[in-house]
This record gives sequence, C-alpha cells and structure tokens, in this order.
Amino acid sequence: MLSAQGFGGPGKMKEYHYAGAVENRFSPYAFNGGTVLAVAGEDFAIVASDTRLSEGYSIHSRDSPKCYKLTDTTVIGCSGFHGDCLTLTKIIDARLKMYKHSNNKTMTSGAIAAMLSTILYSRRFFPYYVYNIIGGLDEEGKGAVYSFDPVGSYQRDTYKAGGSASAMLQPLLDNQIGFKNMEGVQHLPLTQEKAVQLVKDVFISAAERDVYTGDALRICVITKEGINEQTIPLRKD
Repeated sequence: MLSAQGFGGPGKMKEYHYAGAVENRFSPYAFNGGTVLAVAGEDFAIVASDTRLSEGYSIHSRDSPKCYKLTDTTVIGCSGFHGDCLTLTKIIDARLKMYKHSNNKTMTSGAIAAMLSTILYSRRFFPYYVYNIIGGLDEEGKGAVYSFDPVGSYQRDTYKAGGSASAMLQPLLDNQIGFKNMEGVQHLPLTQEKAVQLVKDVFISAAERDVYTGDALRICVITKEGINEQTIPLRKD
C-alpha cells in the first residue's frame, strides 16, 4: 500500500493512503420478472401472463400485463426487461402499420414471427433483454405458438412458458399437454375449456412459489371470432 504525507494543520502531518483503483459499473439492463405462457389448440390459441412488475424485492406495479395485441389473430407475450419490452412492441407495431399500408392486408402470425426474428437478430451485439412468445392463428386457422430467445432464434411449438417461473410451468405443461414420458395414457385433443383451466391452475401454482409472479392473471383467448380477454386474481404477497 502506498502512502503519502501532507500538511493537515500547523506543524502536523496527515497521511493519505492509496487503496487501489475504484471501478464504477452501470448496467443498461434490469430484470423486472413476470411470466408468460402460450398454448395452441386445433382452432384457438391462448397467451397468458401475470400482471406484476417488480425489481429485486420491490413491486413497481401490480397491474402491468405482459400480453400485447398485435393483430386480430396475434398476441405477443414479453417478459424480461420492461423497458426493452415497451421499445420492442412499439417497433413491431410500427412495422405492422407499414406492412398494412404497403400491402393492404394484415400480416399473418407466421410472418410476424419471422419479422420479429430479424428485428432481434439485428440487435444481437446489444440485445433486447426480452423473452418473446407469439400466439395466434396460422393461415389455415389452426393455433400456433412461436417462442424466441433474445437474439432471434425461434421455433414453432404447441405450448411454451417463459419468464421467471418458466422452470415451474414448463414441466406441468409437458405432463398435462405433451404427455411426455407417460405410458398407457390416452392422448385426447386439447379443448379450449380445458386449456383455459390448465393455464389458471399452473399460474396459481407458480404464484405460490415465485416471488416475481403474482397479483393477477391476464388470459387472451384467440379464435377466428377475435380475441377474448379475462383477468383472474392471484395472490398479492
């Protein structure tokens, strides 16, 4: 340790000690919690999320759903850094309006997924800290779910969970919808009523274990008639 002496008063010497370099850090990201989920059926799709917006041990808002309506047949669920969620959804909305004015038609769910992939990949060196799940109807009217990583890699799924409680939700969905590693089980088609009840059950379970998931559950059911939204209360502690 280096030390230097200076005059601290009349006839007195004051010691100064050099303790080493001080490094200050700034992170452009924050994790605001929240969980999103999407399920695809034969002629419907469901996108659901909780409404809690938190950071660390603080709750910023109890009414901040993470489901954003893009078109009459497409909804996106975003979780991660809330600032990037808002920025990304505004960019998508602008691109959808440009497409509609240029082509005089609405972009399909599959086309939106491909567009979102290129938007995310274009920011791969400074990524949007957002986990996206798109739910909607494809060109044939069947339910479709597309899941993304933060840099644009995506795939089509039948069901997918993302966000802070995804590790708890995904195994339940694998068991109840995917029938993974189950023998002697009859594979019945998933009805809309069963899917909605299953979404409610898994979120109630997640709210018991995950501190970042809670307050309320927003469910968006997408059919050819349009998008039906409903809100179910969850535990608030």
